[in-house]
Amino acid sequence: MTVLDAVSPASSPSEIAAQARRGELESNRRMVRLWLGIVMLAIFALVIVGGATRLTESGLSITEWKPIHGVIPPLSVEEWQEEFDLYRQIPEYQEINRGMSLDEFKTIFWWEWAHRLLARAVGVLFAVPLVFFWATGRIEPRLRWPLVGLFFIGGLQGFVGWWMVASGLSERVDVSQYRLAVHLTLACIIFASIMWVSRGLAPHSPDAPPTERSHLAAGGLVLFIVFQIYLGALVAGLNAGFAFNTWPLIDGAFIPAGLFVMDPAWLNFFENVKMVQFTHRMTAYAIWFAVLVHMIAALRHGAGSTHANRAVVLFFLVTMQALIGIITLVMVVPLGWALLHQAFAVVVLGFAVAHWRAFYGSYAPTGRLAEAG
Repeated sequence: MTVLDAVSPASSPSEIAAQARRGELESNRRMVRLWLGIVMLAIFALVIVGGATRLTESGLSITEWKPIHGVIPPLSVEEWQEEFDLYRQIPEYQEINRGMSLDEFKTIFWWEWAHRLLARAVGVLFAVPLVFFWATGRIEPRLRWPLVGLFFIGGLQGFVGWWMVASGLSERVDVSQYRLAVHLTLACIIFASIMWVSRGLAPHSPDAPPTERSHLAAGGLVLFIVFQIYLGALVAGLNAGFAFNTWPLIDGAFIPAGLFVMDPAWLNFFENVKMVQFTHRMTAYAIWFAVLVHMIAALRHGAGSTHANRAVVLFFLVTMQALIGIITLVMVVPLGWALLHQAFAVVVLGFAVAHWRAFYGSYAPTGRLAEAG
């Protein structure tokens, strides 16, 4: 039924105008949500390809940062040889891949090229519709500058990606785990921020929160999950998943020896393979327990509400992610399971953000649209 169909013959001109503005608001919000959903899918794909690039050790195959010209891959034998010669100058080739053939180089090159191309595509997918929706008045004023801010954070993410790659081009045979963790975490923060805006534009149930602090608990879970993703990136950066491939014990104990072998002690949390994996595991347990408590509280005080139902789904997703992580570990990080683990982490984060955002409801209309809200 259209807005005009809903207007009765007795409606006043002001009521008809309000109905029209309400329909315009809803239509604009649907279009913006569709756009943001496509961007999130592209970021999701980017995270997966980035994980594959890391796991196939392809991330250092392109040794120069060419944001514009780099869209075009090598098109001739001479250009391929030029790229290969540049790669042969870095420590990864000289210490690990010496003797690699040109065809073998092409395999790792395509992973990194695809990752960079997809990153550029995300920028275009975000920027072009943003300009169009802004110019046509479809983006509400309150969201314009936050979305512009997200665009610039996306640009910063591109720089962070090169900063990460540069760490492995001179003195290391891989990228810095510190920089890798920043790169992945920033990507997830961008994804979560877009999810927050998108859900704010969607209709929400009027159900009351189970408790007065449910929104704080949901927000805390989101921060906890982002922190766990950061820890997972440290695990990936140190290849810590390839060590101590037993569960629930690590090196024969639940709390193994050798967690603080480095000095100063804080260094162990970032560079000691055993401690990094141990921290990632313990944080996973803590998140699972926190989500369980959150679910129980929601069911106890708000059974049947959409908030309680989402808490149940979140617990299911976190449990699935934990099981995927365990399988990935004990199977010694096969590519498929490792990518599933990374991808599902983004799914868990996205749903956790949507669950948190639901406690605040939709954005209230502003300006002339407030009359139709």
